Amino acid sequence: MTATNVRPHSDAAAVAAAVAAAIRTVEANIATFGDRYPADTTDANRYPLRPPGVGQPEGANVGWTTSFWPGMLWLAHDLTGDDRHLRAALSHVDSFASRVNHGIDLDTHDLGFLYTLACVNPARRTGDPQARGAALAAADHLMTRVLEPAGIIQAWGDLDDPRQRGRTIIDSLMNTPLLFWASHTTGDDRYAAAARRHTAQLRQHILRPDSTTFHTFYWDPDSGVPLRGETEQGHADNSCWARGQAWGIYGFSLNHRHIGDPALLVAASACADRFLAHLPADRVAYWDLEFGDGSGQERDSSAAAIAVCGLHELADNLTDTASAGRYRTAAAEILRSLIDHYSTGGQPVSNALILHGVYDKPKGVGVDEGTLWGDYFYLEALTRATIPGWTSPW
Repeated sequence: MTATNVRPHSDAAAVAAAVAAAIRTVEANIATFGDRYPADTTDANRYPLRPPGVGQPEGANVGWTTSFWPGMLWLAHDLTGDDRHLRAALSHVDSFASRVNHGIDLDTHDLGFLYTLACVNPARRTGDPQARGAALAAADHLMTRVLEPAGIIQAWGDLDDPRQRGRTIIDSLMNTPLLFWASHTTGDDRYAAAARRHTAQLRQHILRPDSTTFHTFYWDPDSGVPLRGETEQGHADNSCWARGQAWGIYGFSLNHRHIGDPALLVAASACADRFLAHLPADRVAYWDLEFGDGSGQERDSSAAAIAVCGLHELADNLTDTASAGRYRTAAAEILRSLIDHYSTGGQPVSNALILHGVYDKPKGVGVDEGTLWGDYFYLEALTRATIPGWTSPW
């Protein structure tokens, strides 16, 4: 589990060593994957090519996680300035443009994850017109998932699927930045208006009175009446799925940055305080916050990495310097534990950046493995710790 046998003497030294190790792995993966895509999770600690799906071959751009690979390449370029990383990141624009233009696997709100990292990034940084067009097309498609009068963005599946209709999930808070970007780019407020209303609904209903979060929540799609909360990947409907709570920290903070509603900072702080209060001794959460040391359950390193980024985003938005400092300290402690005990710098047999994540424990998918999103947010956390004033893609 331990990345190195010798603990560096300071957090700065540990972060620098972790960045160097991560960049080595990213560069090796450029050679392995190129403009193809790794699977969602490792298998025995190594990413294979993404399995074929929806009529597409092995390694194709399908599923909700593919953009985390070019997202890591953009972070690598931020950290190094190396044009090899820039070229590798830009090589994915064609694939994402083709995906949205040909309607490949688009029945998901995760278009926000996909096109923010893979296409908004190059549109902002290089002015790439193909990337800009693909990102706007994705935003338009995401808008078709807005359900009136509930005012929420449906998470998954065909809009006529009775099991999925009216459902949104906590992760959706990370998908709204695509809509805010689309309004900023076009001057058309309808994208941002949909994101604002969706975020307000989640603040009111997916965040519970005890500051835990539901994974999923249903509204009646015809009347707009809020119905019930459930889980899909947590331990139970009334437990607190760790990754969902981390999405809450980051997602409410991000939406505050775009909207400016103080209630969203209150929500983010509530999520953060609950998350931090239920961490085990080594500061890396178990896959559901119901579990602690001695439970025999698995950790979710990806929840920890997301939380680090979210805590930084939250601290950056706070005017209370004491609270901001407390969240930054917590972020540094979690990141240091990830570096020391979960990263792969000393494990060349793995092509992940961090191990011991969980995708979906109830279904037995990706349990105690590396995860593509965990790697991305770990590298984002390292980037935030390395580059003062780093410009977020979100």
